[in-house]
Amino acid sequence: MSEPASPAPIGPQDAEIAAALGTRCIVLVGMMGAGKSTIGRRMAARLRLPFTDADTEIETAHRMSIPDIFATYGEAYFRDGEARVIARLLDGGPLVVATGGGAFMREETRGRIRGKAVSIWLKADTDVIMKRVRRRSDRPLLQNADPEGTVARLLGEREPVYQQADITIWSRDVPHEKIVDECLAALHDKLCGSVTSAAETSDQVSASS
Repeated sequence: MSEPASPAPIGPQDAEIAAALGTRCIVLVGMMGAGKSTIGRRMAARLRLPFTDADTEIETAHRMSIPDIFATYGEAYFRDGEARVIARLLDGGPLVVATGGGAFMREETRGRIRGKAVSIWLKADTDVIMKRVRRRSDRPLLQNADPEGTVARLLGEREPVYQQADITIWSRDVPHEKIVDECLAALHDKLCGSVTSAAETSDQVSASS
């Protein structure tokens, strides 16, 4: 029987990001359909970190789907449970966490993410979101006569809050690995750029002495 293939060695940039994170998490925020789970899973693989989808954790805890939780208990109940799940996940870092579209809207959750994670907003426009979600029936907030209008309204409400994330990356119809590369490059700049700059400054001072 052939041996399973070993994972490719972690690249230098990715290793530096993982080391600089320490116990912090990487949290992906943004609208439904922005690609948080897809991109998050690939980022986690690159960084050799666990990946968790907060929505999946909520469904597991309740033994119900998110549409059923909304239908049975309402959105307020769901949001309270979502906040508790994300708080628990942040205490278990380092890992990569994909959050639901409304999670970052809660100030308490934003504060926790700010203290224990680096946040990345995957920014997507209405056309991209609708293209990705229109064939799915598991989006409770879109179960109405005007889902496109709902998406436009939610974008208007949420984007000013999403802008508080540490990093913004445009989610668009390009290969997933391109978005992953952009996320990791931005993470490296944020977490390791100051170290590089300090080293370069030191070298320049030494050279001029």
